[in-house]
Amino acid sequence: MEAAGRCGLKDHVRANWRNIVLVCRKCSKKLDGGFGPHGDERLAKALRKHLALKKGRKAKAGIVEVNCLGVCPKGAVTVVDGADSREWLLVKPGSDLGELTSMLHLGEGDP
Repeated sequence: MEAAGRCGLKDHVRANWRNIVLVCRKCSKKLDGGFGPHGDERLAKALRKHLALKKGRKAKAGIVEVNCLGVCPKGAVTVVDGADSREWLLVKPGSDLGELTSMLHLGEGDP
């Protein structure tokens, strides 16, 4: 770590995220949408819009699409809640985003 400081590199970066949600990119691509008001958006994008999140580190929460999580459910997207990473969710198209937001600890009242 000391060497990084001498070279001018940072050893950490701050983010405003209260929580992070990992969304399987492969599952999302297989469904080709299914979320949002018109059912034509991928889950990660629909969640970001539903929560009106800013982009990047300045957002209140991080919703990140990741490579395959290895579960591969039929007709659903695998989602990992950073606040409760032992229980993964299988989210079906058309799911209520308000309810999902609450389950993922992304609501306004959550710490």
